[in-house]
Amino acid sequence: MSVFTDSRQETAFQAAYDAVLAQWPAATEALDVPTPYGSTRVHRCGPPDGKPLVLLHGGGATSTAWFAVASALADRYRVHAPDLVGDAGRSLPSGRGVRRPDDLLTWLDAVLDELGLDRTALGGHSYGGWIALTYALARPDRVERLALLEPSSCFAPMAPAYLLRGLPVLLRNTPGRLRALYDWETGGRALDPAWLRLQLASTGGRWKNPVLPRRPKASRLATLGVPTLVVAGGRSRSQDPDRVRRVAQETLPDVTTVTAPEASHHTVPTEDADRLAAAIRAHLG
Repeated sequence: MSVFTDSRQETAFQAAYDAVLAQWPAATEALDVPTPYGSTRVHRCGPPDGKPLVLLHGGGATSTAWFAVASALADRYRVHAPDLVGDAGRSLPSGRGVRRPDDLLTWLDAVLDELGLDRTALGGHSYGGWIALTYALARPDRVERLALLEPSSCFAPMAPAYLLRGLPVLLRNTPGRLRALYDWETGGRALDPAWLRLQLASTGGRWKNPVLPRRPKASRLATLGVPTLVVAGGRSRSQDPDRVRRVAQETLPDVTTVTAPEASHHTVPTEDADRLAAAIRAHLG
């Protein structure tokens, strides 16, 4: 069951998806794994005996967004990147919808089970960072290490200016409105052309009713025993990067915080891959 209702939009999206996927390492595999919520597309690269790393993308970004980070890490790590089921991408939702945080946990349980990953390093960007943190809090026995890149709704609220700029996108997500948000949030910094085309083409297939993230309480964060990396974009306009770092340092028992000075929320993970990959590599060991 496609998430697109317009066949022309889906055709344009699939062509743009392939163009970004072409930037992944040559030996990248595409797998479709069953879950209670439908089939999930997973892209996998890196040596079969490498340390496993699962990367969760931001809303609407699709797994292809990790092309630069995956390319930088595929020499040593076995990288797995799923398309969130129900969102734009090549995962195909079934009749059972993802409606609550517990559904996301059950979905990710099934993905890891099908991939044969009893325990893995887990990373996420933006909304994917919130899912990764939520999963690590609920399933610490399955997460060896955690890497959160500009995670949303984890340690700081969304900035009022970002919410104001994003409101037109929430009301009616069009390529023009999404492009205007990106131009403002990145300060006009150029984004990878193929990935930007995919983002603009994905507007007709994004989650209509996503699970809304809620920031964990400090008392809950204090229970997380998983070693955690938090990367904040120095130029992020989606949230206060200083507050993200401070709250993470004050609440998480085992945390490393890193600032990517030139990064904004929407340049991660495509435009700052070298710095991000170096931080992840140092964290994973």
